[in-house]
Amino acid sequence: MRPSLSIIPFLNLICGLLIVSPLHAQSPQHTALLDGAKKEGKLVWYTSMAIDTSKPLLDAFVKEYPFIKADLVRAGEEQLMNRILSETRAGQWLFDAISTSAMGALVDRHLITPYVPPERDAFLNEFKDPQGYWTGVFVNNLVLCYNTKMLAAKDAPRNYPDLLDPKWKGKMLMDPTDYDWFGTLVTVWGKEKTVEYMKRLALQNPLWRRGHGLTAQLLGAGEVPLAWAYNFRIERMKNEGAPVEWIESFDPIVVTVSGMGLSTKAGNPNSAKLLIDFATSKKGQQMVRGMRRIPARSDIEPLAPKMDQTKLKLKAVPKEVYLHLDEYAREFRKIFGL
Repeated sequence: MRPSLSIIPFLNLICGLLIVSPLHAQSPQHTALLDGAKKEGKLVWYTSMAIDTSKPLLDAFVKEYPFIKADLVRAGEEQLMNRILSETRAGQWLFDAISTSAMGALVDRHLITPYVPPERDAFLNEFKDPQGYWTGVFVNNLVLCYNTKMLAAKDAPRNYPDLLDPKWKGKMLMDPTDYDWFGTLVTVWGKEKTVEYMKRLALQNPLWRRGHGLTAQLLGAGEVPLAWAYNFRIERMKNEGAPVEWIESFDPIVVTVSGMGLSTKAGNPNSAKLLIDFATSKKGQQMVRGMRRIPARSDIEPLAPKMDQTKLKLKAVPKEVYLHLDEYAREFRKIFGL
């Protein structure tokens, strides 16, 4: 039954209130951040994100908040952590916001403080800290990939035991620094089972190249039929016509989460909070997807149907792995003779 004309304005008013109310509920906090950020006028963001992701994201942020002069400090995971530890030990807290995959280690060392961005409910629990110390920006899924000119889909390994088949000996590329992958499998399978598996995998004589971007490129070039790489990069390469594909059936697929958090002693806390809000907003996360990364938000359409995070058997690298990464690194290098 159609509503009478007399109640249509009332219905429109109610709909308007339902839409507007959440925005008004957030506006005092946002207004306070804006006022504070205008007084600060600057921001320093430390990140291990690749420059082709971090710089466009920061450029878009500055375009939205042109009164903030933002400095980007980009370094690899290990170099970034060493820099922060060195600076803070000397009493220098030069960063306002930070993003890295080792956020748990920063929490443990009291280098970041809790901050809950407004749209945090849109993130899977594994992609945000339960105490609110950090929220994910994007994730990297480490997967087994194959060259489609060298290997048919039906012949590709489907799970970890398949890699122990003698036919793959000397035909697989790996990154010699995948300590977090090894450590995460230990937390899932137990140490004894994982070490035994890795010893058998070492007998397959994997080929070593530093960097998952390089392993993906060499796979596409046909150097070997198999390689471990990030699936977002494989999807990029497929889109450009490269003969590569990745396997979604491994259990578990180890995931590194690049999270973002607020410095414990931020000199520009309001600007930093605005950056975190922007990076975790739907607009920011759609930008991440536009750069063919995997957004941490669960309400962003995946790059490809098979990349739907809810359909993969994912395991995010636990905090304890980062806290004991040196131990896992020694064990990993010992097993593979690196």
